[in-house]
Amino acid sequence: MPRPRSLTPEQLASAALAVIDRDGLAGLSMRAVAKELGVSTMGLYRYVTDRDELERLVVERVLGAVDTEPPEPGAPWRERVTVLAGRLRATVGAHPEVVPLTVTHRHHSLGVLRWSETVLAVLTEAGLEGERRVVVLRALLGYVIGAIQLEHLGPLSGPGTTALAALPVAEFPLMAATARDARTVDADREFLGGLALLLDGIAV
Repeated sequence: MPRPRSLTPEQLASAALAVIDRDGLAGLSMRAVAKELGVSTMGLYRYVTDRDELERLVVERVLGAVDTEPPEPGAPWRERVTVLAGRLRATVGAHPEVVPLTVTHRHHSLGVLRWSETVLAVLTEAGLEGERRVVVLRALLGYVIGAIQLEHLGPLSGPGTTALAALPVAEFPLMAATARDARTVDADREFLGGLALLLDGIAV
């Protein structure tokens, strides 16, 4: 019997990501990834212990692709933070089914650590340090990850907004009106507008 071929973490992550992109997060299983790789399910257990480990590999595969090079050093700090936030949004948004996993596994990701280190360097140059820098970094991470989730799992152009716009005006006048207005806001305006509000607060 031939010896099973060796698999690298990159191959495992790519196969798992392919399954998620094609079948959704619910389709991720040891069996599905083994089939994608052309190996037996039991053979896959030689490399990973369970689905949780596969998820961590996928998150690192996606977040590790984020460009963490410092933006233009002469640009204002707000512009540089906006560039970095946009890079994270674009990279994760290319695989929307992975978005929920980034919340659970981001602390294990070297990609997020490198992104955060670059953001912290920009914030430090802007004069933030100590507890305020901690709060600002977490606020930025929370905003970007939350905004990505809303964009892909509950977009303004989706059925949820349509349903809200149809609420009885007598009972929910403001919700109905806001939902109607929301249908004219595209994803970029929503993301950048919310980020600008956050950066305004940081600047103050």
